[in-house]
Amino acid sequence: MSEMLLMKGNEAMAEAALRAGGEGYFAYPITPQSEVAEYMAREAPKHGTVFLQAESELAAINMLYGAAAAGFKVWTSSSSPGISLMQEGISYIAGAMLPCVIVNVNRGGPGLGTIQPSQGDYFQTVKGGGHGDYRLITLAPSTVQEIVDYMGLAFDLAWKYRNPAMILMDGALGQMMEKVQFKPYTDPGRDISWATRGKSEDRESNFITSLFIKPEEMEQVNLQLQRTYREIEKNEVRYDTYETDDADLVLVAYGLSARIASKVMHILRNKGLKVGLVKPISLWPYPYKVLNELADRVKGFFVMELNAGQMVEDVRLGVNGKKEVGFYGRMGGMIYSPEEVSEKVEAFARKIGM
Repeated sequence: MSEMLLMKGNEAMAEAALRAGGEGYFAYPITPQSEVAEYMAREAPKHGTVFLQAESELAAINMLYGAAAAGFKVWTSSSSPGISLMQEGISYIAGAMLPCVIVNVNRGGPGLGTIQPSQGDYFQTVKGGGHGDYRLITLAPSTVQEIVDYMGLAFDLAWKYRNPAMILMDGALGQMMEKVQFKPYTDPGRDISWATRGKSEDRESNFITSLFIKPEEMEQVNLQLQRTYREIEKNEVRYDTYETDDADLVLVAYGLSARIASKVMHILRNKGLKVGLVKPISLWPYPYKVLNELADRVKGFFVMELNAGQMVEDVRLGVNGKKEVGFYGRMGGMIYSPEEVSEKVEAFARKIGM
């Protein structure tokens, strides 16, 4: 039976991880997601879950690496500068083909920046913030309910493909309070035959590493990763569409911006403009195909982001030059209003002949 609660995004995230069977959480507090660690410190012992506040983000990500290598269902959370400190460890985890979940509650930057919401970490997340050819399965919630829903999904995808998954959200969603429904979580089961272990009388030891000195061995590891990534791209693209059947202009936005874009769409439809919305849920793998198909029949696209223009590059790749792509963004933790964006979209609509 489902349970409905009023919860802050950060706390709902932690509760969802506990209900999804998370066995360990290693993190260092940083605004605007410090409530996650506070909640886990209080609630994790009730679930038999390990909670360990590390001495730094560097320590936290390497604790995650070790626990994931041992076959435990583990996760961490941080915010932009903290995620930057984790990049080396994230690359190691990806190179070792380990499942885990990492949450970035994005705040304004670059540098120490602000503690206000931002979407400035898109490039870092989906283009690889660490070294080497690796990918993170990336999910972008736009409501507190989606934070809850995607936590279980992130664990499932990470374990299905033995690849780290990231939930990329922002400080506003982390601090926002909304009604959430916790549905019973069904664990699809986990194979841990690959996990690291010591030698005993009835088994050989199993060693996990991302270090391969011989280039031919390192290439084989990379080829295996690329095969996994192609499989993820084939099976795990996720997105929502709204009012696109008759749209002449399509907005594209994720996370908090998608909430605002929904209001922009209704404002402009009330003015007689046929505007639709595509909301990417998986930022990687990205829903290029739906944008390319829409480009055959709409007049243009308009991207909204709380950054200088990052996801807009993927939208342009999907559209592939078929139609013009407009953009409007705010930076440093500033959030645009629906009315503000509506004016920009109307100007773009006139430009493309709507």
